[in-house]
Amino acid sequence: MVKSIRLLYRNVQGRVRCNYNWDWQKMCERSAVMVTAVEWSAGAGYPQDSSPGRPHLGPANVYVTNIGPHDSEGGPGGVEFYLHADSETPLDVLVTITDLGLVERTVLAK
Repeated sequence: MVKSIRLLYRNVQGRVRCNYNWDWQKMCERSAVMVTAVEWSAGAGYPQDSSPGRPHLGPANVYVTNIGPHDSEGGPGGVEFYLHADSETPLDVLVTITDLGLVERTVLAK
């Protein structure tokens, strides 16, 4: 079953290595995982430290690279990735992690 979770990362600037261990999802090295990112903006009437808000398509490029699901390694399985915010100032970034389930087969590409 496909499952998703959203994480709010504060003050992201440049390239940041991230890891999220998903304790209630049986994520492992064989999991097919998608990770997306978008700038996040506090909603009207909410203070900057409040969670209500919305994705914001600002002028900065915000993206994810090098997505690598991993086994438990002493805790729950999860995913590592690089989060990028090409901005002159730190940004709040909303990341969505989606576990699509297990990859059925790995083959050597020619």
